[in-house]
Amino acid sequence: WRIVTGTPLYYYMIAGYVIVVVQTMFAPRIIVPLAYDSGGVTTSTVTVPLVAALGLGLASNVPGRSVLLDGFGLIALASLFPMITVMGYAQVTSWLQAGTSKPKASPPSSKGELSS
Repeated sequence: WRIVTGTPLYYYMIAGYVIVVVQTMFAPRIIVPLAYDSGGVTTSTVTVPLVAALGLGLASNVPGRSVLLDGFGLIALASLFPMITVMGYAQVTSWLQAGTSKPKASPPSSKGELSS
């Protein structure tokens, strides 16, 4: 979308990292390191050439767009989405588990009376 509309890269980068920071505050603490590490997976030997080739191919076919300027930052954007999706999935599952958990019954008192 950024290549087609010509929107500056920093709009998307700032919005993406604001989402990541907000999700970091609300996501379960055990999943946050995994989510940040999943962002590093996007710089593998397959992903970088594939994303770069797709971005450069799209930029070369859109009239009036610069291939070099529009291809810049695609890997950085691609590294945001694993972090957002992993933390988002963890948040949704924790909210669903919290909504379905049943309150624990209090143990009976030793005098045989009902506890309040």
